[in-house]
Amino acid sequence: MPEQTLEKPDASDELGSMPSTNSASYAAHSGLQTAFDHFASRVTRWAGSPAMFCLALTLVVIWALTGPMFGFSEVWQLVINTATTIVTFLMVFLIQQSQNKDSVAIHLKLNELLAANRHASNRMIGIEDLDEQDLREVADFYVRLADRARQSGNQNKPCSIDDVGMPASINRPQ
Repeated sequence: MPEQTLEKPDASDELGSMPSTNSASYAAHSGLQTAFDHFASRVTRWAGSPAMFCLALTLVVIWALTGPMFGFSEVWQLVINTATTIVTFLMVFLIQQSQNKDSVAIHLKLNELLAANRHASNRMIGIEDLDEQDLREVADFYVRLADRARQSGNQNKPCSIDDVGMPASINRPQ
């Protein structure tokens, strides 16, 4: 069996550092995934533009105006139904890709803010992985925390989930 060697991680593999283009994690990215990500981003920006809305509206108006010419036939109706179904089906995947990417980026930015703020609890980092019921418990906890701050009259004092105890859902091992 050939001997396997472990390469020393480069500086970008250290905790808290961003990968560089010559890091192992960058090389592991799928070219297809990267291409699809760029394609999805461009298409969703393009599809959400005012020009595309005007084009789609124009096509629907033209389709509606041709109705009398085609006697409002089933084929005439099938054209718009098929076109809108296909476009909608494909756009769902492109929009979802862009949404997933944006969601991950927002979570990472929020995690960075939590990690950098000495008053914030690091236990809140990654709670997006909790199930819905656990997230509701955490949300209820913050409602109670806000009520408590209003009652005490000290709403400007920084307060973390670590200061007052946390719901059991956050303490559960994942």
